[in-house]
Amino acid sequence: MWGQLFDVIAPVIMIAGLGYFWARIGLPFEPKMLTPLIMYVGAPCLIVSTLTRLKVSPAAFGEVAGAAILAVFCFLAIGFLVLRVARLSVPTYLPGLTLPNVGNMGLPLALFAFGDVGLAYGIAIFTVMSFSQFTIGVALNSGSFSVRLLLRTPLIYAVALAMVLMLTETSPPAFVQNTLNVLGAMTIPLMLMAMGVALASLKVASIGRSVALSALRLGMGFGVALGLVALFGLEGAARGVVIIQCTMPVAVFNFLFAAHYDNNPEEVAGFVVTSVLMCFLILPLVVAVALDPGLLGI
Repeated sequence: MWGQLFDVIAPVIMIAGLGYFWARIGLPFEPKMLTPLIMYVGAPCLIVSTLTRLKVSPAAFGEVAGAAILAVFCFLAIGFLVLRVARLSVPTYLPGLTLPNVGNMGLPLALFAFGDVGLAYGIAIFTVMSFSQFTIGVALNSGSFSVRLLLRTPLIYAVALAMVLMLTETSPPAFVQNTLNVLGAMTIPLMLMAMGVALASLKVASIGRSVALSALRLGMGFGVALGLVALFGLEGAARGVVIIQCTMPVAVFNFLFAAHYDNNPEEVAGFVVTSVLMCFLILPLVVAVALDPGLLGI
């Protein structure tokens, strides 16, 4: 089990660490170029190539996506109640509590733990969370909802195209599939390096509050995930991926939106960094439970 855990976790830490030290020694890494490259090219190609290549059951894909949707509402409700009781800013902290890092960190873990099938299920959750990021996340940070921004999100169209191809059992021409495979393959390494670079530039503010909120994000995610996999009767890779993805730390995108809308970005930056560091500490337990249901007797 320890060898299997190391094989899953080590690549994530090593590639993110490479990004961190790349930034610390001053080598160029342009997020303004790479983020659009990932969002508009890499991630859509990864979605279409994975879902069409694996022929994942639309029903199974939809079931995991449904669990992700319910997870978002659970995170919203729990986070809102805790923040109101603690008298903390809902617009500042609720996006981070609700929207975990299922892309940069969650997708690689899903892939390394369960292979391409795990990646396909991870994409189902990634799609739901990305949709939520550009709707709920933007609304909380800006105080308004932007339909235009949502319509400019290519992930939605990539999933729609992949679902049409899956339902009609249509395969793209070989040269198209090969192109999608190559472009999609760059996404996960770049996501991990981008996360490492971002962590190198963020500062922790209000460490006590950041630690408490990070513990809530991770503990809430793990608890909600266990409830959802039992509710939906998920097993195998689907079960494991839901547990991993729900227990991810705060997404870096929450900091980017907070900075863009001037929504206490220094507080969100501390939340992001602290939650990632704490997640690395509990990651062996999370992945172990995802791989072996018997560890918790479930």
